Order: sequence, then structure tokens, then C-alpha cells
Amino acid sequence: MAETEEPKMKARPIVRLGIFLISHSIFFSVICFSAGVLALLLLPMFSMNTYISENALMPGSANTMLSGQEVSDSNNLVKDLKSLNSQPGSTVFGNQKIIAKYILNLGAEVNYHRFHPQFNQFHPVHFFSSPDPGIIRDNVSCMTQGINTVGIIRAPQADGKEAIVLVTPYNPVKTSLHETLSLGIAYSVFSLLAQVTWLAKDIVWLIADSRYGEYAAVSAWLRDYHTPAFGRSIMIDTDACPETNVLYEFEANHMTEKMSLGDFKRAGTMAAALVIKVSNRSEHFEDSLSVYAEASNGQMPNLDLINIVNYLAVYRQGFRIKIEKFLPLLDCKWLKVLGEVFESIGKFIRSMNPEWKFGMPASDYVDGTATLASSLYYQAVGIPTGSHGAFRDFQIDAITVEMSPKFPSGVNVRHDEFILRGGRLIEGVVRSVNNLLEKFHQSFFLYLMVSTSKFVSVGVYMIAFALLVAPLPAVAASLYSYANNLNLTVEKVEPAASANSDDELIVSLRSWKWVNAAKRVFVVHVWGAVVSLLPYFICQIPGYSPTTRSIIWALLSLLTLLILSVVLCSPLSSTKSSEQQIQEWAFLKAMTTSAAFIGLCLMSVINFATAELGAFLVVSMCLLVHPLKLDLVPGSFKALSRAACNLVLGFIAFPPVTFFLFKAALQSLDDLHIGDFWNWMETLWAWNSATFLYLDQPIRKELTFVLAL
Repeated sequence: MAETEEPKMKARPIVRLGIFLISHSIFFSVICFSAGVLALLLLPMFSMNTYISENALMPGSANTMLSGQEVSDSNNLVKDLKSLNSQPGSTVFGNQKIIAKYILNLGAEVNYHRFHPQFNQFHPVHFFSSPDPGIIRDNVSCMTQGINTVGIIRAPQADGKEAIVLVTPYNPVKTSLHETLSLGIAYSVFSLLAQVTWLAKDIVWLIADSRYGEYAAVSAWLRDYHTPAFGRSIMIDTDACPETNVLYEFEANHMTEKMSLGDFKRAGTMAAALVIKVSNRSEHFEDSLSVYAEASNGQMPNLDLINIVNYLAVYRQGFRIKIEKFLPLLDCKWLKVLGEVFESIGKFIRSMNPEWKFGMPASDYVDGTATLASSLYYQAVGIPTGSHGAFRDFQIDAITVEMSPKFPSGVNVRHDEFILRGGRLIEGVVRSVNNLLEKFHQSFFLYLMVSTSKFVSVGVYMIAFALLVAPLPAVAASLYSYANNLNLTVEKVEPAASANSDDELIVSLRSWKWVNAAKRVFVVHVWGAVVSLLPYFICQIPGYSPTTRSIIWALLSLLTLLILSVVLCSPLSSTKSSEQQIQEWAFLKAMTTSAAFIGLCLMSVINFATAELGAFLVVSMCLLVHPLKLDLVPGSFKALSRAACNLVLGFIAFPPVTFFLFKAALQSLDDLHIGDFWNWMETLWAWNSATFLYLDQPIRKELTFVLAL
């Protein structure tokens, strides 16, 4: 009696789906990548109207209390600062003295914060952290120090556990009307808050000494605010720094030879911060307002903070809100045609069912795409757009509010009206934040702005990123399976080495053939890390221009590349058969594609905007790349077209070429210099931008594929 065959176990649906995607990886990749590009183009159409999530904010629910009296007091401060700066031989510290005197007259606390400027320089150890403050204080003279003036109002009905920070950058050496106006707006609000009884949070007013950069002044104060120094007071030698006596002549004891800056005064945990600035650009029609929110590595403040500023500025004070746009896209013809196509599709869909809301006017689509591209770019670069970025490093929601008056900076008209409107705007924002019982948490922290009243949340734009990177694991699995099947075919053709060979040993050796490809990918990534660290050593060589340093960097990178090719023993000189070369290529591309997928996913955690933009070049390169030697042998049109696409894509994806092409689109070709790329890279590593580490990702992919040709 014949034995009945055991029925085969049916694979689970998820396994069958995986097998289907692997077997149809090319079709799946084309569909997903095309859908990802289309999803990015459709982002402006899927934007939502901004709204205030936290009900406790209640912007505009109370009448403003700022009156002409506070504006008059702020005008007196502006006049005193202007008269002091117009006098010959005025000292740098005289401005701090005047500001401190006005703060003391309000009954508020005042203290000075001394700091020394930090010179941003790439250091591999401190790339993701700040330099040691103790090292910065050494070997500096008193004339290179900056002094911040800090005023604090203690909330009468609170326990001092929370605070709101107002920041006004001010350069006491090169004073200008727009800086004194920003001081006048902040002082008018500060003088009002010193009188009210409804404050539930302390108010801190930081007048940042911006002689060495406003970001450096704010960052130094925040670092000392959150890092108390016990048992140590900061002393100023009156013999070495005689000019600093003017800061304390109204409170110092003249019997002492040395005077202390005093204890570092602190308030509570910072709930929010506003950087108040007045632009030196004048508007032709009406006062305008710009809000800057991007911090380091794409960090953004809570959207509620931006929404209350926009709401109060437009509906309470009549400001015109301006937002950054990527200007070349506004004149892009293909984008206008695409907007008209989407508009026609939207009209057709609404004709079928009026409740289906799809589509928007072509002009709004072009404008929204330009705004979204600007928001995506500034987040992807990872460089803060203002001194508010220093607060995000301490997880404090902060924005920069820049007001542009209608009158020119040299005309002394409408000052009172401008200070009144600007002060009432800041008062309204302080009132709203004062109502909070906890930190901002209701609204979004990951978003892209489409206009002043529309945004795209992370739940929408992450779909485009997921579609772009989805082909990578499927292609890697398909190539790995193809290489293993090719291995079996080669072994069947080749004669057996021994009739009594151990099958288990053969299977074991066959399963480890991917290690050679993984070794190459690992060594290439080590080379990328070495290239990323070379600028640190190049910067130690003094006296070289950015162009010379760029050339040195390129030559050293090529030298390490030659050493790497010798170490790896590139298969260019190998005598392997074409089947074996194709097999090694399949393993190598599978490993490289897997590494690209992991790198993109990790970068999406650090900076989502950078990962989204990088997915365009990296994913397309991983999908289209193929050995040129194998493409040129058959000589068919398909093979030659693929080779041409690989060469063009590899050229465009090379970071210096990408940088110069992008800059050429914004500027004329006459302004391009080789050293510009070095200056840009220097800016990235000076601000600890993760984009710097990410830029050599395309180079690593290109090198991995080149070494396998």
C-alpha cells in the first residue's frame, strides 16, 4: 500500500505577499517611487487650515492694557540711547547702564551676564554637543567679552516656577534705529507687565549683546542659566577692565578694588520665548510681520505658538504676515501647468460630488508649493534661522518675531503708533502663554508651512517618504534571492570537485557569499567617515583660502580612495566569469540598497526634511544603477540608455555638483566660486547640522558601485 503524501503547509498571507513583492520588485519599485513623487507634488492640496489646539491660550479674549504712557516711557529710552550714541567717545557699556537704570526704575530685578564669544569650529568629539564652557573662559581678554543685561519681573501671584522670556538683540557698538525700536517695543511691554497683577509666570527680559552674534549671546546665557556654578562668582578686575565700572557706579561700593557681576539671577522653567526684532527694511503699503521658527536639525516649536502670533497680528493689530518662499518656483512654467491640471481635476471631481473637496486654484498651488519648498529647505539644512534656535536646544518653544515698519528707518514719524501696535501684539502673546497650566503639547511639532494659515502635518508628508523608500527593501530581497539562484545555476554547470562532498558544507559556504559584499560596503562607509573628518585636520593648517582647502580636501579624498581600491582589490582586474561577476554585483547592490534604506530611516528620526529630500537622489540611484561594463558589452539601446542615465544621475548626485546647480538656479553663474562649497560645508559643521554627515551618503553609494564595475 503506497504511503499517502503529506499535504504541504500553506504559507501565511503575509509571506505570500512578501514573495509576490520580491518576485515583482521592478513593477513595485516603479509604482511606489512614482507615487512618492506624486504625493510630494500633492502636498499643498492636502494642507489643513491652522487652528489653535490648546483652549487655555484664548488669544485676544482680553482687552489690551498697553497705553500711550508705556509708549512714552519707551520713547524716552530710545531717545536716551540715541543721544548717548551720538556723543563722541561714548563707551560700549554706557548703553547697558541706561537700560539697567530704566529696568530698576520699574522695580524689577536686574543683573549682568558676562560671556565670551565661541568661535565655531568643527570638532569630531563635540559635533553633537556644545564645547566645554570652562575652556572658553581661558585666555581671553576683557575687551573680547560681551555683557547681556537681564531684567526679571517676579509674578506677584505665582511661586516662581515658570517664566516667559523676551529677547531683544542689541549691538552697543553699531547701533541703529531698528534695534532701538525693538528695545522700545520690548520695554513698553516690560513696563506694563511690571504693574499688572494677573501674571502667573515670571517675565525675563534678555537684552542680548549681539556684537559677536545674537545667537552666541543667547546661547551663552541659556547655557549658564541651566548650568549653575556653585561656589564661584564672576569677578571683574577694575584695573584690567576700567570701563566696566560704569555698569555699577549706581550700586557699587567704591572702597573695593574688584567688583562682582553679582549672582546669576534665575526665574522658573521657561514656558516659551519670543525674540523681538525690527527689520531695517521698510514696507510700501502697511506694517508687516515675519515669523521665523526653524531651529537646528529641523526642530520646530509647537504650532500653537505660531498660530497665536499670526492670529493676533492679523485680526487684532492689522499686520500683514509675510512668509518665506522659494522664489524660482514662482516663475516655473511646468509648475504652473501642473497647477492648472490639478485645478481641472478638482473641478471635475467636485462636479461629480460637491462634497468631495479636492483641488485648488493654480495660483494658490504655485504659491503654496514655493512656500512648502522653502520650509522643507530650511528644515533640511539644519541651521537655525535666528537666535530662537538656542532655546530649542533646551526643549523650549521659541520663535523670532520680526516687524517691518511702513516708514523708512531714517524717518522719525509714526514711531509711537508702530511701538503701540508692536507692543500690544507682544502683550497678547504673553497673555496667552501666561494662561497655560502646562507646557505646549496639544498641537504639532513636526509640520511644513504652506501659507500663513495652512500647514502639512507629519502624518501627511511621511506618506510620501514611506512611498519613496518602500522599494529599497523589496529590491534588496529580490537581488539577494536572484544572486542565490544564480549561485545554484553556476554550481550545476561547474563540475563537482568531489563526488563525496558534504552537502551541508556546500550550503553553508553558499549562504556566506554575501559577506564579501558586506565587507566592501562597510569599508566604503569607513572611507566616508574618514572623508567627513578630514576638514577638522585641514582647518588646523592656517593661512589657506576656502578654495585651497577645497582642493586639499579633494586630493586627500582621492588618495584615500586609491588606497581603498588597493585594499579591496577591485574586480576590474579579476578574471572571473561574467556569471560570477553578475552574482557579486547582485550581492553588492543588495547590501548597498539595504544600507541606504537603514540610513534614510535613521535620518528620518534626526531630520525628516533631510531624509525626504535625500530619498529622491539616493533611492533613484539605488534603483537605476547597473555596472557600465555589463551595459556596454551588449550594446543595445536599452543598455546604453541605462548607462547614460547612471552617468547623469551619478554626476548630479555628487554633492558639490548638486550645490553648484542649486546655487546657479538662485544666482548668476558669475557669482560661483569653488570655495563656496567649502564655506557652506563649514557652516553646516559649525552649527552641528546632521546634514553634513548625510551629504557623503551619495558619494558612498557611487563609490560602492564604482568599485564593483
